[in-house]
Amino acid sequence: MDVRIVRSERRQRTISARLEAGVLVVRLPAGMPAEQEQEWVERMRQRVLGRRRNDELNSDGALRRRADELNRTYFGGALQIADIRYVPNQDARWGSCTTNQGTIRLSDRLADVPAWVRDYVIIHELAHLIRPDHSPAFWRLVQRYKLTERARGYLMALGLDDLGEPTGA
Repeated sequence: MDVRIVRSERRQRTISARLEAGVLVVRLPAGMPAEQEQEWVERMRQRVLGRRRNDELNSDGALRRRADELNRTYFGGALQIADIRYVPNQDARWGSCTTNQGTIRLSDRLADVPAWVRDYVIIHELAHLIRPDHSPAFWRLVQRYKLTERARGYLMALGLDDLGEPTGA
């Protein structure tokens, strides 16, 4: 990717980047040291590429269709899903659910795992639309999915399973 750096005397602290005709234009403060410049160019390149990837991942509605199918299979189609999409800013978790809005966000890292693992995370987040906690009742909902323990093990092997502990289920 071609990069064009624009330095500005008026810019004091902020750094921005966007694609313009296929060129990454990075706007930096004029006083930024040269050694920091390359670090910021790379950070902004990764951010822009991540946004493009997520736009592509969310473009065809496949994730929504799958969530609707899992809703029908495991919850009788009773759940109201306002929106579900991949996001690049979930480094510490695999998914999140805003229960009062019915929105589900999945880490874009899940786009690269087997479908049965992604299904587990979707079911986990769908269950939060009923139970916004990790109580035994919540885990009974999640564990209707027969591959729950296997999927949790897969996520643990990747180094992160922050989806709560299935206690008292």
